[in-house]
Amino acid sequence: MSVSSKLLSAVLALSCAPLAHSQANPPWSKGANDPAAQKGYVFHVQDVDNIPDLHGNPCTAKLVILIGGNQFFVLPQLVAAFSKQHPEVAGHIYYETLPPGILRKQIAAGGALTLGNLTLQVKPDIYEAGKRAVRQMEHNGELSGVVEYATNNLEIMIPAGNPKHIESLNDLARPGLRLSMPNPAWEGVANQIAASLRKAGGEPLYQAVYQAKVKSGETALTEIHHRQTPMRIMNKQADAGVTWASEVRFEERIGNPIQGIKIPDTQNVTAVYAGGVLRNAPHPAIAAQWLAFLKSPEAQTIYHQYGFRSLPASSH
Repeated sequence: MSVSSKLLSAVLALSCAPLAHSQANPPWSKGANDPAAQKGYVFHVQDVDNIPDLHGNPCTAKLVILIGGNQFFVLPQLVAAFSKQHPEVAGHIYYETLPPGILRKQIAAGGALTLGNLTLQVKPDIYEAGKRAVRQMEHNGELSGVVEYATNNLEIMIPAGNPKHIESLNDLARPGLRLSMPNPAWEGVANQIAASLRKAGGEPLYQAVYQAKVKSGETALTEIHHRQTPMRIMNKQADAGVTWASEVRFEERIGNPIQGIKIPDTQNVTAVYAGGVLRNAPHPAIAAQWLAFLKSPEAQTIYHQYGFRSLPASSH
């Protein structure tokens, strides 16, 4: 099924949302001919279907979660486990796993997100992302009840068998090596990658990967790195990309021809994930229970299956 037809199917499935446009509009309507009369934050990615990062029915949701996309593979198990503990919300949890910066733009647009011909309106309860962004939103009064719940570090994602013989971050500057890298404009991981590159090879390595290669076209920036980087590698459009280690573990776990090159601790960075209840959340009580659940032994076990780690005991 094409991206356009999937978007059209989404319109049919979510037609209860007041901003959803009529399915009578042709699926090829784009650009100046886009019939969406009321637009939220407009998000369109050429080489990836956005729909896999939207889950559930916002019309009947009793809990709405906007969470950084690199946790997309953890959410099905987390939601199932939480629903067993809270049957009152079972089948009524809606969540999005887009990049954190995209989700912040959606929040700023009043919860509205426009994908192709579809404008979807949600009222989010929870925002989850990296600690820095979450704490800044807490400082600004946008979030409350912030909880820190897991950590992660970086890894180089490559095709299985390592055909380009990549051994380290310094190899990423090699001429002719094609990279898929997160865009600093909206993907927070790009800041951690920049710090890691500078640890490994100083400013010259960062400039080679994120400046010179971007200009030459050897580095392709992403809008949804957790989808685009593995897709580009498997489609032979990229030779490598830096991602979170958990994303490599997920691709390996499902049998995709992907492997990882570990980055030494002296060159790596550690991300801390956090979440909070959004101001004016429609379901603040259950939202607070979700955040508490993330630190429970059951939730932590699920995270560990994919390479995430718990916070040190001193951080709890």
